[in-house]
Amino acid sequence: MSTALLNTKSSSLRHNGVPFPENRLIKKSLETFYGIGAHQSSRILAKFNIFPGARLGSVPSKTIAAISADLSQMTIENDLRKQVRDNIKRLRDMGSYRGRRHAMGLPVRGQRTRSQIATARKLNRADWKA
Repeated sequence: MSTALLNTKSSSLRHNGVPFPENRLIKKSLETFYGIGAHQSSRILAKFNIFPGARLGSVPSKTIAAISADLSQMTIENDLRKQVRDNIKRLRDMGSYRGRRHAMGLPVRGQRTRSQIATARKLNRADWKA
């Protein structure tokens, strides 16, 4: 699933070949993955008993390997993007109200359209062209 890897030379977390700096907070490094937010990164840190203010270089490589293994079990990055895209495509193909709103590039979750529609169209543009 995910391509988070452990670098054997040092204890740095890598993703798609891009290493995270040793002095970066682990919480912020985890949040850079698509599909992992503040709450999920806090849960991962609590699972491995890591202080939220810890930096990547201060954590043992064994723990980094465990985090990397845990990330590989999660649906993140491209797998999650594909899943969301497929869900939107399914709604569009089904012809549901939400699918039609996605297809027209309009707000999907009941937002106001009488005024301030430009922002809604701009935010829904990625699904509109897909």
